[in-house]
Amino acid sequence: MTARITRADAAPRYHPPRHDGVEAYRLQGHEAGPTETFWVGLSIYQPGGQAITSAAGQETVYVVLDGELTIDADGVIHVLGRHDSVHLTKGTVRSVRNECDTPATLLVTIANPPMSG
Repeated sequence: MTARITRADAAPRYHPPRHDGVEAYRLQGHEAGPTETFWVGLSIYQPGGQAITSAAGQETVYVVLDGELTIDADGVIHVLGRHDSVHLTKGTVRSVRNECDTPATLLVTIANPPMSG
């Protein structure tokens, strides 16, 4: 068994497509080191920050750690507060927006795409 630690102050920053006003950090997987079935990120949505509507490429779980975020999942609006979570199946058309005047922090866990071959 191996434990791989990513310190918050050393987490690699990345730039997710179709995001505006969002600081994103990889906690596990991809730039932060290999994982087998999922990766974990931390996203800080500034007031007005958003992830523009797109389909989830893989199974996804969002957990709001602080603040409040509005999630549109297949046309249904959900307002999530601290410690609320949502599971999105692959292909769910979703968007995320911080409609508040304070930053919101989101823990993101997304399945890795299946290995080909």
